[in-house]
Amino acid sequence: MMEKASRVLQKYFGYTQFRDGQQKVIESLLRGKNTLAIMPTGAGKSLAYQIPALLFEGTTLVISPLISLMKDQVDALQQYGVPATFINSSLSIKETRSRIEKAERGEYKLLYVAPERLESESFRNLLESLNVSFVAIDEAHCVSQWGHDFRPSYLHLGPFLKSFPQQPLIGAFTATATEEVQTDIIRQLGLNGPNVFVTALNRPNLSFTTLRGENKKAFILEYAQLHADQSGIIYVGTRKEVDNLQTFLSKNGLRAGKYHAGMGEEDRQKSQEDFLFDERTVMVATNAFGMGIDKSNVRYVIHYNMPKNMEAYYQEAGRAGRDGEPGECLLLFSPQDVVLQRFLIEQTIFQPERKMNELKKLQGMVDYCHSPRCLRKTILEYFGEENIQEECGNCSNCNDEREMVDITVEAQKIFSCIYRMRERFGIGLVAEVLKGSRKAKILELRFDELTTHGIMRDIPLQEIKDRINYLVAENFLQLSNGEYPVVKLLPNAVLVIRGEAKVSQKVSPQPAREKAEEISLFDRLRALRRELALRGNLPPYMIFADSTLREMAQLCPIDHQSLIRISGVGERKLEKYGSIFLDEIRSFNEENKKGLSTHQGSSEKFVIAPTLLQRNVSAVSMRSEKIRSSAKASKDKVLSHQQTFILYQEGYSLEDIARVRNVTALTVQQHLVRCSLDGQVIPWDDFIPIEQEPLILEAVRQVGREKLRPIKELLSDEVEWFTIQAVLEKYKIQGEEK
Repeated sequence: MMEKASRVLQKYFGYTQFRDGQQKVIESLLRGKNTLAIMPTGAGKSLAYQIPALLFEGTTLVISPLISLMKDQVDALQQYGVPATFINSSLSIKETRSRIEKAERGEYKLLYVAPERLESESFRNLLESLNVSFVAIDEAHCVSQWGHDFRPSYLHLGPFLKSFPQQPLIGAFTATATEEVQTDIIRQLGLNGPNVFVTALNRPNLSFTTLRGENKKAFILEYAQLHADQSGIIYVGTRKEVDNLQTFLSKNGLRAGKYHAGMGEEDRQKSQEDFLFDERTVMVATNAFGMGIDKSNVRYVIHYNMPKNMEAYYQEAGRAGRDGEPGECLLLFSPQDVVLQRFLIEQTIFQPERKMNELKKLQGMVDYCHSPRCLRKTILEYFGEENIQEECGNCSNCNDEREMVDITVEAQKIFSCIYRMRERFGIGLVAEVLKGSRKAKILELRFDELTTHGIMRDIPLQEIKDRINYLVAENFLQLSNGEYPVVKLLPNAVLVIRGEAKVSQKVSPQPAREKAEEISLFDRLRALRRELALRGNLPPYMIFADSTLREMAQLCPIDHQSLIRISGVGERKLEKYGSIFLDEIRSFNEENKKGLSTHQGSSEKFVIAPTLLQRNVSAVSMRSEKIRSSAKASKDKVLSHQQTFILYQEGYSLEDIARVRNVTALTVQQHLVRCSLDGQVIPWDDFIPIEQEPLILEAVRQVGREKLRPIKELLSDEVEWFTIQAVLEKYKIQGEEK
């Protein structure tokens, strides 16, 4: 039977061998044994039930939790030439009946349905006409209340499976499950003595990084800009934060989309399709996004907030690098994340035993974020794996080369200030006092009379806040629960105040600046793939994965016989796209005859592409050089503030302009204000967060427009001086500089 399975794998999917874990699961199912398979994201668990489905008589019923997941998988299967369809709430009763009748006639081998549909007696009656030989349950962890994504609708699967007059074969599949969850899945589905396979959860192509006390927005902006041509997902804890971060990234020139349950169905669908079709390179989303995404070329996943447990984290992080190419998984931890997750658990889970279990898992996630051990080892041991090497060489703890800096004096200043403020206020006000602010609230509370008032006036306010957050993360300070957390001293801080202990901090790593590479053929093939995708209204990765294009670029096949040996090129895709891609490769070879050589080590007629040219200049440096050239060309023709505006019109960010012109960010901002006063039209909306504009206008209404400072004192710390000036200029309300 496995010979037939291998032929199906080659014919439909274009692969010559199974991945680790797939073969054992498929063998078990082909022998007619009920099977539970735990296979990590990217291990190919879909193929583990799709291939048996193509070999079995009758129809395979696939239980899938999301409409988007069904559509995505069915679209992909149809591209491979596999007869599959789905039935969900988006279809009319007439269309539902039509698809079931076609399945009855053998036109579909796989039928995808949502678990909620099985609660309908009329739908179950329709299914009685089908010869259901195999039921595959995807995301099977949803059936367990001890899993990370429990769904009550999955509890109906057990009775549904028992209702068949002749019991079908059952396969349950999930990416992550502890031993406790595995036992619960077997019990809830009524599986008697199933074969259980746990594929090694390790994903060697993924790197793991945890960072504590970072300025999250600044870090993500720089990282996303340095990886602007790559697909990435940023997971955020709340809908409001998703909206804010997506707006922030978009205003800084990034093609960022957003996705959360508060958006309309049409908007969510459009956002998801833009990401799948590479119209948007960054997706900012809550955990509502991702389960229905089979996008193979996601190069990074960033968690802006800590998830509530390891199962959720590893599944979400695992959406990077599904094509086997390198992927980065970064987690930005802050103590407020713990407060948020604990609050959500308290508000949404009422069963005491389950609540205690969730709080225990939350603490495990906190421990992970503070662990000095190998992060990969910590993850794998959580899921019960044994005999794992001490260092993986591909996580931030194993590769930590940051310099340790002594920050004891700064820490003592912060602790002293909190003590003198009687541990009754939040991080924002503490930082304001240390900075020396004279806003109304500080004067009213007479904090300007404290000896610590202004003791850190030379340090930017945000940097002071970041340092306080770091001290919370390192257990010197503690945040109280509640809507407005108060910062308090812990015993470790008292030791530092007395001079009996020191505080150190590692200098935070900057995101790796990728070298610009000339990969001409790969780029040409990607462009061709995109053109075909637009023409066929398909996500590009459904035509060929990045890894398949990269192999084509390396081996340069010259005929159909050599092209089908490329991993990921099956018979259907060879027939549909083979000639087009071969023509592109031949065209490239003709244009680049110099340096090409025939591959001598094989009887196949492969041609090796030119050696990739490495440039030692980073993308950012190249961009900066372009700015310098523009600035130099215009230096003698226009005034300084006009030069700034010309560069901004050319698409350069304010940060780049400041860096190249050797001026401060404040100077660049004031240049734009001067240009506005000269009568030039400045796109002020670029610099005004949508939610801040009405707040600023209300403050102006209350205190007038003569001075900026009274306006600023009525607003939160997040509102910058320049934003106020931008609003005033937008509405032509004249005010004084601070």
